[in-house]
Amino acid sequence: MTEEQFLRLERLIGKDQVNLLHQKHVTVVGAGAVGGYAFESLVRSGVGNIRIVDFDTFAYSNINRQILATYNTVGKKKVEVAKERALSIYPDCNVEAVDAFASLDNYEMITQNTDLVIDCIDSLNPKIGLLEYCVKHHIPIISSMGAALRRDPSLIKTSLISDTWGCPLARQVRSGLRKRGVSTDILCVFSPERVNFKYTPVEEEESEENNNEIGRKRVVLGSLVTITAIFGELLAHNALSILIGSENFTGEKSFKP
Repeated sequence: MTEEQFLRLERLIGKDQVNLLHQKHVTVVGAGAVGGYAFESLVRSGVGNIRIVDFDTFAYSNINRQILATYNTVGKKKVEVAKERALSIYPDCNVEAVDAFASLDNYEMITQNTDLVIDCIDSLNPKIGLLEYCVKHHIPIISSMGAALRRDPSLIKTSLISDTWGCPLARQVRSGLRKRGVSTDILCVFSPERVNFKYTPVEEEESEENNNEIGRKRVVLGSLVTITAIFGELLAHNALSILIGSENFTGEKSFKP
């Protein structure tokens, strides 16, 4: 790493805060359309220790919206591609690639020794399970709600899950957490934009994105890179604010996860 790599960041938040980011450890669960952007933004911001968790491989249909997906990465493990890219950006970053599907069996492993977890899981039950685990074990976590089917970037917001509206995924997550007796005062990024989708049993679409046997079959929903990127960037922005203190990063009081 050259001294000038983080010069622009130092000029904004100060050298001490950049050095603090070098010491922090963040876990990003999900390396897809939202998680990939959150992951890369943290790397470019100098977070020194990052664990990236995903079980999947890249498909051609990922290329339209996933920053790590290219023709050259199709068929490759997402976490391995993420690690290689991170080290090409920030060679001194300690990147741990975890090739696993987030579940009750490994929540403890994927959240150990971390300052903050960023949840970019697109499966409902594993998402609720990870949020429950982190809340009960007092591990700070930020979560992404539904980014697919949205078209209006101006509606994307940061809020607590308890205060969200208009998002079918947030509604299901909120309900699931309450049934488990878990607080819904968890920081998240969401959009209240009206979409025609309900989380009810439906016939699954067959696509190249459903070829992996791990996890559940997924309904293939349309999505824009401009929307998923903003979701990921907002997650990373809030993460940085939490990691070094909002007064040092934004000048305003931030949410506490």
